[in-house]
Amino acid sequence: MSGVAATSSGAVAESGATPVSHPLDVVEAALGRVVDVAAAALLLADILLLGWAVTARYALNIPVTWVEEAATLVFLWFGMLGVAGALRRRIHLRLTFVLSRMRPDARQRTERLAHLVLLVFLLKLVVPTIALIELNHIVTSPNLGVPGSVPVAATLVSIALMGVFLLIQMWREMTKPAFALSVAGAALCALALELAPPFLADLGNLNLLLFFGLGVMTLIVIGVPIAFAFGASTVSYFALTSDLPLTVIVGRINEGMSHFILLTIPLFIFLGIQIQYTGMARAMINFVMALIGPARGGLSYVMLCAMYLVSGISGAKAADMAAIGPILAPAMKERGVRDGDTAALLAVSAAAAETIPPSLVLIIMGSVTGISIASLFVGGLVPAVVCMVALAVAVYARSRGERRGTDRRDLKVIGRTFVVAIPALALPLIIRAAVLEGVATATEVAVIGVAYVAVVGALMMRGVSLRRLGGILVETTALTGTIMIIIALAGAMSWALTQSGFADTLVAAMRQLPGGKVTFLAVSILAFVVFGSILEGIPAIVLFGPLLVPVAQSLGVHPVQYAMVVLLSMGLGLFSPPFGYGYYTACAITKTSPDEAMWNMVPYLGALLAAIVLVAAFPWLSIGFL
Repeated sequence: MSGVAATSSGAVAESGATPVSHPLDVVEAALGRVVDVAAAALLLADILLLGWAVTARYALNIPVTWVEEAATLVFLWFGMLGVAGALRRRIHLRLTFVLSRMRPDARQRTERLAHLVLLVFLLKLVVPTIALIELNHIVTSPNLGVPGSVPVAATLVSIALMGVFLLIQMWREMTKPAFALSVAGAALCALALELAPPFLADLGNLNLLLFFGLGVMTLIVIGVPIAFAFGASTVSYFALTSDLPLTVIVGRINEGMSHFILLTIPLFIFLGIQIQYTGMARAMINFVMALIGPARGGLSYVMLCAMYLVSGISGAKAADMAAIGPILAPAMKERGVRDGDTAALLAVSAAAAETIPPSLVLIIMGSVTGISIASLFVGGLVPAVVCMVALAVAVYARSRGERRGTDRRDLKVIGRTFVVAIPALALPLIIRAAVLEGVATATEVAVIGVAYVAVVGALMMRGVSLRRLGGILVETTALTGTIMIIIALAGAMSWALTQSGFADTLVAAMRQLPGGKVTFLAVSILAFVVFGSILEGIPAIVLFGPLLVPVAQSLGVHPVQYAMVVLLSMGLGLFSPPFGYGYYTACAITKTSPDEAMWNMVPYLGALLAAIVLVAAFPWLSIGFL
């Protein structure tokens, strides 16, 4: 799995393709710079706006009722610009497992088809988006009086920018005749969808299998980014099976990115990148290494402890692995850890840390299912400990032939590294305590964390320069865009499934499983391992979380416990070969061949699966402290 938008960066241009045009480079660079600067400026404005709100509430005791509305509007704009920026950088998540095994010529043709699908999808949304802008213009927001057309305009701008960036990519990778033919074909397909009557309406539920089963999987396999595979299938479904105007779909997309709680996502992404640049992550790891590193298998235990600590700050698994892997991988190799074992343990420990607050998947699960995020934060701590202990047992069994560290524990080194790490170690405690005690919301805690790292980083560690700050802001908006468009388009698809009656059918089928909640939990574990591997974590949560949580409740399963089972199972799939992209991310970070690491995954995945079964079997592990 790789984060690529419409084509792989390593795709081979066809023989005789037009060389890169210098004016085209200038246009793309200039437009990309404008998008990056605008998105970064809006993100910074949102951070300052939320910072003022927190200060006004806690220091000045002044309520600021308009901030949520303003912050959500700004978030929607920089999120949509981030979606376009992510397409330009080719970092939207997609499946490349099949593509990577094709011959170069076959892969090139398949990549071209993926381009066409994405271009048709974007063209098909233009007219409905303009219509929705006109419809919403007369509606104004309650506090600021902003016309309802302003939020929808962000979607239109993003569609236009993505169209331009996609066309530039196609121009570079195709001959001129192939480019002209592709664009004309995309326009004709979009027109055909516009003019075609709903001639498939009579197929009934077979359409669900056609569009949301076979259609989605086909698009994912040929390399269409996962989010846009969902979107293209949903648009095609409504265009060919109903008379419902597509403005409804655009409205669902816009609504999917307009929840205030989702502002927590870019804030924690920004915070995670901050702790890497300021050296806080390294300080924590150095302390844990001094404490337990010299033992046999010590560096593997260090990795588990560091993952638990860092996950409590960044909330994003890719950021967690990037903070830990480059520091520990070389030392573990010197210690004699098996080839590929470092990447395997890094991947599975990241999966085990899915429920450590303030994990982004906890926030998303709460936002789409209505489960209290504070309850999810409390409920996630013990299951994560169970998972880490299970992995520690696997490490113990596998490290018997490993060399011990050359140095004994040095109390002076432990003390010195502890003092340096105190500011970093305090951050996850502050974050968890503030949310768990109900002192502040998750969004407010994220703002407090950003301010804390900025001050501590400047005074006690390596500060962040203004130039570096700009890069962090741009990186955050692009990563936010990749996550938010998945939430928006998967949410639209979930809504379509609900409207079609599939949700009722699924709920009825799950309720009728023999064996009651035991069978339900077992099926859920297996299903979310598959969903996490193929659909990625966030789309699986958005699609199926709202449907299955009520079923769990009706069978007597506490929603927080079910959320823990679902998220850990999803993480198991997300970091499992051959489809889970998290596995390939861990291999890239540790510079390990995926083939070399694959078999080393087996004992760790087995340990994690055993831990998930324990969490499912004993509800107290998830709800004992609620």
